[in-house]
Amino acid sequence: MKNHHFSPALHQSTAPFSHFVRDGDTGYVSGMIGQRPEDGALVSDDIAEQCTAMLRNVETLLTELGLTLANLLRTTIYLTDYKDFNVINDIYAAAMKAPYPARTTLQVAGLPLGAKVQIDAVVTMNEHGRVS
Repeated sequence: MKNHHFSPALHQSTAPFSHFVRDGDTGYVSGMIGQRPEDGALVSDDIAEQCTAMLRNVETLLTELGLTLANLLRTTIYLTDYKDFNVINDIYAAAMKAPYPARTTLQVAGLPLGAKVQIDAVVTMNEHGRVS
């Protein structure tokens, strides 16, 4: 049984996607960037501020669904410039708790709205989150 969710607390894009799709015990978070929920604009041009807002958006979505960052199984981070890896890595590490989800980080040519970083994720719907 598939369930789709489009968060009222996040930017209300007109693009054809769901913020989250659940299929059984697994959930999928669509790509999130550092957007302000009220108008969809990037929070700033600063990579650290974009990354912080991006993770806050993921956390907002998960909270609506009764989940936390501990439910993340796998994340993919997309960067437009790999020189920003250490900045996003520090912010990511501060937001997550061990054991960390599996992660891939890729450099890409471009992201929506000119964002410098984007994340998508796979989550477990299991109330216990990741195994340690």
